[in-house]
Amino acid sequence: MLELDDIQSGVLRPRPSPYVATYILLRIDDRSAGRELMRRLGSAVTAAAHPNSPIADCGLSVALTYHGLEALGVPEDSLDSFAWEFRQGMAARAKALGDDGESSPEHWEPPLGTSDVHVVLTALSPDQVRLEAALARAHAALRELGGVEAIWRQDCHALSTGKEPFGFKDGISHPAVEGSGIPGSNPHEAPLRSGEFVLGYPDETGGVSPMPQPDVLGRNGTYVAFRKLHQRVAAFRQYLKNAASSTEDEEVLAAKMMGRWRSGAPLALCPHHDAPGLGADASRNNDFHYSDDPTGYKTPPASHIRRANPRDASVAGVVRLHRMIRRGTAYGPELPDGVLEDDGAERGLMFAFIGAHLGRQFEFVQAEWLNAGEFLGLGEAKDPLAGAHDGTGVFSFPKRPIPRRLQGLPLFVVTRGGEYCFMPGLRALRWLGDLRT
Repeated sequence: MLELDDIQSGVLRPRPSPYVATYILLRIDDRSAGRELMRRLGSAVTAAAHPNSPIADCGLSVALTYHGLEALGVPEDSLDSFAWEFRQGMAARAKALGDDGESSPEHWEPPLGTSDVHVVLTALSPDQVRLEAALARAHAALRELGGVEAIWRQDCHALSTGKEPFGFKDGISHPAVEGSGIPGSNPHEAPLRSGEFVLGYPDETGGVSPMPQPDVLGRNGTYVAFRKLHQRVAAFRQYLKNAASSTEDEEVLAAKMMGRWRSGAPLALCPHHDAPGLGADASRNNDFHYSDDPTGYKTPPASHIRRANPRDASVAGVVRLHRMIRRGTAYGPELPDGVLEDDGAERGLMFAFIGAHLGRQFEFVQAEWLNAGEFLGLGEAKDPLAGAHDGTGVFSFPKRPIPRRLQGLPLFVVTRGGEYCFMPGLRALRWLGDLRT
């Protein structure tokens, strides 16, 4: 059984809808102050075991970078026991992730990707009042702690449409984790072994993956990849308008690229027209598979949702080894409907990818499923929405009598920065606070 009272709520519990969120980056300048912060956070962070507690709706989570663990004085042998991708950091892994050109670390928003980022605090709530309550707990933990400085903040909020900036319903898919008691959104998918997301438990291979040492530090923790992604909404709209034959055709092309209509209704269930009622129904909008659509006349193999989670496709034997928990929160103002010119505002998503295996989960999906196409026989074609395009991208989808082919895909999503983090269990936070090295 999962030790839910020791696992941070942010690992297992889906974000609320609607939501407001704040991300705060901290730098530890004094080791003693950093350890005291860990002790205080040990009692401020929300545990997954208490969904009905007074603080459950204003969850506070804490994660540390490799440089943060160094700043706390974690012993060298413990540091060496962390996953090597984590020790390198996201900026060093940029080439493997497709973060080049405009998305390369040299263009990232400071201090993202630098050794100054030590701690990531995340506060998440259904409304501003309860968010402020979560932030108050964080501020209380920081109060009078000289030697720990807040160096960056990103506020996020649900858009008035309830969708992400490109206009698609968000937050639909969530896998069930064995032992969590939290149902998944796809009834066709059996719960995944808990070791895929929480360290110290059996995973889909049947074994228990190596975890940071000592056990009190690694057990009930997980890895998190935070990404700030800027979305070029006007460019996406312009591309659809130029490629489509009508306003209706724009919506068809958008749905084919995503794999869903903007309402959230999946093409797998309504391939010819949108069905807003279906899109809004959480009990049905993720209840589908691809076994009856191998060619992709309904859901193109190259579409975003089919790439990110092929479900029961021919690669299904390995899909479960690459599943992740994905969380997204929107930032920036909405671009008004119909506007085709970029207004220069920063808008997009703060993404968090949660899993016990940075390499075979986050990095594999990013490199092999989103930025390559061999696994589905798509050659070098990238994800039409999230791929690292350079203006020469191609998106094709089956259509009778001949397939339809879109060319010249530009870069729609630009990486503004990111961090690889370790999200420890609550006992581990207290262990970090009690270090005496």
